[in-house]
Amino acid sequence: MQVLLVEDDRDLAASVADYLALEKICVDHAYNGQAGLQLVTSNRYDVLLLDLMLPQIDGLRLCEKLRQQGTDTPVLMLTARDTLSDKVAGFRAGTDDYLVKPFAMEELIMRVRALAKRRSSQVRKLCLADLTLELDNRNASRAGTLLKLKPSGLVLLETLLRASPAVVSRSQLEQALWPDEPPDSNSLKVHMYHLRQQVDKPFDKALIHTIKGQGFAIRDESPEQ
Repeated sequence: MQVLLVEDDRDLAASVADYLALEKICVDHAYNGQAGLQLVTSNRYDVLLLDLMLPQIDGLRLCEKLRQQGTDTPVLMLTARDTLSDKVAGFRAGTDDYLVKPFAMEELIMRVRALAKRRSSQVRKLCLADLTLELDNRNASRAGTLLKLKPSGLVLLETLLRASPAVVSRSQLEQALWPDEPPDSNSLKVHMYHLRQQVDKPFDKALIHTIKGQGFAIRDESPEQ
């Protein structure tokens, strides 16, 4: 597991890094928000640990920047602020969990391991190859061309992108479109056809793949891979 710790308190940072190392968790460390942003941009992490009060770019703004650029790494915010308004601000900025200082190292490890098992749902932009879905304005584009997707197509595209590169079953896609009562079995097929007409047909490379007997996946590769 690879973790990035962005914390300007050097003593606390050293203690956290040492404890994580004992648990076989590799740690990169930044002392300010700008350095943290650079590390996230150039490396892949399982979890980000962000202090709220950071030099240059504070934890809230850093988290917002990461979500806006499409980073789906789970974020655990570390802070001495424990009011409800502070926690609300953290979640609005895109954090996934919140741990108030001082905290027990055992609890930190527990939360880190739990977050590392998933990707964040707080991301505001989903990207794959030259395909982008902006969740705030519900705009999808490929190679700079705006895609004309219906609401159902946007739901399907978001579901596939959030799971990518994993396969999404037909029943999962039906549940996303029709949570109360799925229509007849051909309806999903029709919606997937229209989605492919927009996402894949005008372009040289197909991203949406049918995985026989399993469902669908959106990947920047051939179906056999």
